[in-house]
Amino acid sequence: MIDEEKIAYHIREILVALGDNPDREGLKETPKRVAKMYSEVFAGMQYTNKQIAELYEKTFEEESFCQEQHGNLVVVTDIPIHSYCEHHMALMYNMKVSVVYRPIGKVIGLSKIARIADMVGRRLQLQERIGSDIASIISMITHSEDVGVLIEGEHSCMTTRGIKKEGVLTRTTTFRGAFEQDIKLRQEALILMKRNI
Repeated sequence: MIDEEKIAYHIREILVALGDNPDREGLKETPKRVAKMYSEVFAGMQYTNKQIAELYEKTFEEESFCQEQHGNLVVVTDIPIHSYCEHHMALMYNMKVSVVYRPIGKVIGLSKIARIADMVGRRLQLQERIGSDIASIISMITHSEDVGVLIEGEHSCMTTRGIKKEGVLTRTTTFRGAFEQDIKLRQEALILMKRNI
C-alpha cells in the first residue's frame, strides 16, 4: 500500500526546504492533497506485471479470426496515457500508446489493452520500460509472443528544465516474436499503427 501519511510528512518538509511556510493558508492542505494525488498517479506501483495481467485477463475465443495460419493482427492505436520519469519524477505527457499483436486462439478485450497501458504508466517509469511492460503483459494474457508497442510522448524533464526544448517528441518501439524477426511484418505493424518510422 502507498503510505499517504509518510508522503504528506515529506511533502511538508520539502515545502520547508524550499523556504516556504507550510502553515500558510494556501499550503495548509497541500501535503495531504499531494499524497492523495501520488496514490492515484502511482497506483501501478502496487502491482507487478503478472498481477496486472491477472487484473485484465478477460479474453474471447475467436477461432475464425485467430487461426495461426491466417496471420491476422489486432491493432489498437493512440491510447492516451501519462507517466512520471523515474530520473526526475517529472511528468511524461501527451503520450500515445499503440499496440499490435497476433492472436493465437483468443483475443483480449480491447478496453483491457487501454487499461493495461494506463496502469503501466502509473509507475515511476522510463518510456522504454513502459513499452516492454505492456508487451510482456499482453503476451502473458494472450499467450502470443508476437507483440509490438509504439509509444510517443513529451517529457517535462526536457521541456521545462534542463535543455528546455518544447515540443520535442520521444518515440520508442518494443517488438517481440515475429515482429522482431520479420522486417516486412514489422513494417506492416508500423503502417497499421499509423507511423512511418
